[in-house]
Amino acid sequence: MNFFKSAAVLIGVTGVAGAATLGFGWVHPGADEPHSAPVYALLEFARERGITVRAAGIEVPTLGDPEQLKRGAGNYASMCVACHLAPGMSGTELSQGLYPAPPNLSAEAIRSPENAFWVIKHGIKASGMPAWGKSMDDPYIWDMVAFLQAMPGMTPEAYRDLVASSDGHSHGGGESMPHDHGGAAGGADHHGESSGGDAGAHDHGSHDHGAAAEVPPADAQTDDHHHDDPNAPPHAH
Repeated sequence: MNFFKSAAVLIGVTGVAGAATLGFGWVHPGADEPHSAPVYALLEFARERGITVRAAGIEVPTLGDPEQLKRGAGNYASMCVACHLAPGMSGTELSQGLYPAPPNLSAEAIRSPENAFWVIKHGIKASGMPAWGKSMDDPYIWDMVAFLQAMPGMTPEAYRDLVASSDGHSHGGGESMPHDHGGAAGGADHHGESSGGDAGAHDHGSHDHGAAAEVPPADAQTDDHHHDDPNAPPHAH
């Protein structure tokens, strides 16, 4: 009986402490403040275990066909490169600003093709990783997995040639026009997809970081274009 009383008291104290932690805002929500080591380890274990359990029954098809790699390269360059980088590419605004940091898939070989398929299809909560299965059919996702297996062994030149030979962002529907983050080795990324052709798409890329074309000409910078004018042209950082 004493054991159950002690357990009940412990659970009650833990619950009160947890409520106080949340209620007083002691959990830091900023992406520039890392989790403590125990919290990060717990979340990482939960994520990896959850993916492995759900991917266990996935049958992996034959991967590595040249056409498969080409299709995967085109979609990767359009949808993934700003977060997960490419051979010879340094960190981007997105890859350096996200937390947890997205893995550099040009340097890290995927450990499990079925796990990679599941993650691409279903995404990961609270990480910035979208569920691409909402717009991509399974064969196109397997193209991406095949490409991810091959990319760590590619030179920057081989990567660029493969992307250039592809059809770009093409996976049978749901595509919208990507914008370029300026990396010749990388290409465009999904975070700047415009709403043209997809009523549900959103545009995070209406401004260009350093692109001169986004700055209005001198004769257009009149008193009619203030920062509080919603029709004013976009500004550059």
